[in-house]
This record gives sequence, C-alpha cells and structure tokens, in this order.
Amino acid sequence: MRFPGGPITTILWKDLILELRTREVILPVVVFAYLVIVVFNFAIEPRPALVIAVAPGVLWLAFTFASTLALSRTFALEKETGSIEGLLMAPVDPDKLYLAKLLGNVTFLLTVEALTLPLFSALFNLPLFLPELWLLMILSTFGLAAVGTVFSAMAINTHAREILLPVLFFPIIVPVIIAAVEATGAILQGEPWSVYGRWLGLTAAFDAIYLVIGAVTFGYVLKQ
Repeated sequence: MRFPGGPITTILWKDLILELRTREVILPVVVFAYLVIVVFNFAIEPRPALVIAVAPGVLWLAFTFASTLALSRTFALEKETGSIEGLLMAPVDPDKLYLAKLLGNVTFLLTVEALTLPLFSALFNLPLFLPELWLLMILSTFGLAAVGTVFSAMAINTHAREILLPVLFFPIIVPVIIAAVEATGAILQGEPWSVYGRWLGLTAAFDAIYLVIGAVTFGYVLKQ
C-alpha cells in the first residue's frame, strides 16, 4: 500500500499502523520508564531542594534507558519476517529509508515521553508541562533517534544485538544527555533563556551533525 508523499510516508505509516495493531514497542517502554521513575522516587528523600537538583537526571535517565528498548525494535520485525531484504531491494534511497525510520522512532519516543511526564510530575511535584521543556524534549529526542536508528541497523545483523546497541549508543549520545539534563535543570529553576538557550543550541547542533552522518552512512551500515 502506497501513501501520498512517497516512500518516506509509506514506510512511516507502515510502522505506525503495525505499532497501533501490536503495541509491542510503546507499552513495554512506558512500563519500563514508569518503573525507573518510581524506584528513584522512593530512593530519594523528598526535600524540595534535593528533588529539583536530581529530577532532571532521573527524568533523562528514564528516557534514555527506555529509548534503547524502543530503538532496538527499529528493524526487529523486518529481520524476523525476512522483509529487510525487500527493503534493501526496493527502489528507495537509503537516506529516505533512514528518514522514515527516524521519524517513526521520534514519534514512538515522544509518545512514551508524553505518557511518562504526568507520572513524573505527580511524584516529584514539578511543573513539567512547560513550552521550553517540550522544545528541549523534541530536540533531544531527535538526537536520540538519529543515533539510535543507525546503530539499530548496525546491531540487527549481529547475534548480540541486545547488548551491542547500548554499548554503541550510550557513549555517542552522552553530549545530548548532558545538554538535556543541564537545560532541564535551568528551566525547572526558572532561569532566563540566556542560561538554557546555549544548551538548546548545542542540542540542535548535535542533531544536525547526527542527521547528516546518519543519512550518509545508513546505506552502508544496513547492508553489512
């Protein structure tokens, strides 16, 4: 079935429809994120000064670990059904396939984050529904997905793909996580734009770099 907009839209819709039918990505990832947040909530003494200091780290720790579960499923279904060979043989440029998978991962991760934030806000008593925070989350999620989509394609052809993806993913994504934690802390403390704006700019720069590298290398990685 081909959707208007070309191969990118077709592949994206295929992934979204499969997820709506199976729910094998979003539900397990949301449950995992909930568990991480609940465990940290009980481990931290609920003093306001301590909560606002550690909350950004807890939030992005939950998102980062949960994202590895979602990203590991990027090509899992195609690998299990043998349709990944069909993707490689299709008359679709690798960069378009990368963009379609990237957008699908961004959609899944943002959905997980939107479902996780209410619980986090209630447990830590923090106003997380802020425009600045959502802008940061969108930029950071693009960074996570840009790197994770490439490494998921790399790991899918190995026997230890569940281990290989985190080993490759975490060291590369550290700058995005640091920027996200620092910016989140500044936003929650009510700091002016001049304080957290540089972190947003750094995240956007990393996104652009990762997107270019991912689009250029994706075809080579997927064929290995």
